[in-house]
Amino acid sequence: MAATLVLTHFNELFVPNDPGHPLRGKEMNEGTILKDAYVAFDGDKILAIGEGDVPKSLIDANTKVEERRGMVATPGLIDAHTHLVYGGSREHEFSKKLNGMSYLDILAEGGGILSTLKATRAASFETLYDKTHDLLEQMMIHGVTTVEAKSGYGLNWETEKRQLEVAKKLNEDLPIDLVSTFMAAHVIPPEYKENPDPLIDEIIKMLPKVKEEKLAEFVDVFCDAGVYTAAQSKRLLEAAKKEGFSLRIHADEIESIGGSAVAAELGATSAEHLMVITDEDIQKLADAHVIGNLLPGTTFSLMEDTYAPARKMLDAGMAITITTDSNPGSCPMANLQFIMQLGCLYLHMTPIEVFNAVTINAAYSVHRNKTVGSLDQGKKADLTVFKAPNLDYLLYYFATNHAVEVYKNGKLIVKDRQLV
Repeated sequence: MAATLVLTHFNELFVPNDPGHPLRGKEMNEGTILKDAYVAFDGDKILAIGEGDVPKSLIDANTKVEERRGMVATPGLIDAHTHLVYGGSREHEFSKKLNGMSYLDILAEGGGILSTLKATRAASFETLYDKTHDLLEQMMIHGVTTVEAKSGYGLNWETEKRQLEVAKKLNEDLPIDLVSTFMAAHVIPPEYKENPDPLIDEIIKMLPKVKEEKLAEFVDVFCDAGVYTAAQSKRLLEAAKKEGFSLRIHADEIESIGGSAVAAELGATSAEHLMVITDEDIQKLADAHVIGNLLPGTTFSLMEDTYAPARKMLDAGMAITITTDSNPGSCPMANLQFIMQLGCLYLHMTPIEVFNAVTINAAYSVHRNKTVGSLDQGKKADLTVFKAPNLDYLLYYFATNHAVEVYKNGKLIVKDRQLV
């Protein structure tokens, strides 16, 4: 079969393995790097990859052939944990953070998520749409082709629904895939501070509406000190599981209070943050095959030294991803490449582990592994092209956007670091 487009002579091409499950432990340091490589598209699908001269069978009179010398490529990058849709911003809290005020202290005085809650409740659909549209364009320019997006800045049905509807519309309008997560249990608003249990009841009542209107595939909850207890988180996630949702849980970000154990017990797809996870809970997640979605940009932004113990997780046989946590407070950014660089510098991951974390493992984390995340024949033709002499250079030369081209479903959506 002839290709519609063949990109040739890449210096290097990263080819992840897809064994039918997320890469775990030592598997994460495995993958193929093709030299003088080519990628062939059949419309919106991957047709073939290889090294050296392109087989004549892949080319006919209608095939477009383009050289990419001096460049490298990976499957389209996947950002598996974000809080994209929100109103306002929180730069007014920046000086407080610089002066040593903790995340929980800012939250306690009505800032943090509560500040964004107020701004998001006041924002119209159009305002949220335009703001998120701009953020997604930044992500695309940095090489991202698939994004997970959480709600959680409404904590009431009207605003949570509006957030999810914005994500749904942007998924339809932009050449990027959005995977939605319902996270109304993101913080405890003042009116429920003394007794959050009735709020859990209210959120559980929202679940059938989210399912009926097909607004989200996952349900998430913030299980940590000052937010939801392990028991409350478990009650919500059990109800979500009965409604047919896949599960996530924010756990062990500030204190270890049992969130990881809940993830393991309920068979969650992923547990998020895990900065202060115990060795015992690492083993529980590994045994239960729960993916660890790690967010080093949050630790960096909060000026903490509690980076998630990625090496311990890998030694225990866990599967991990790394992701931006893009949000207005603890990680206001849109550059997944910088997170990849932090993965090497602060999580002590190898380049191969990092590339696997943002491609095939991230695809499993958002349940898109059958269509994206690797370059297997028949998967979507999602490809990120970087101007670099080799793949290691992307992680060595940091805080720079190396992505010069991005293909989504076989179509060029970014060229010369600009949207097409």
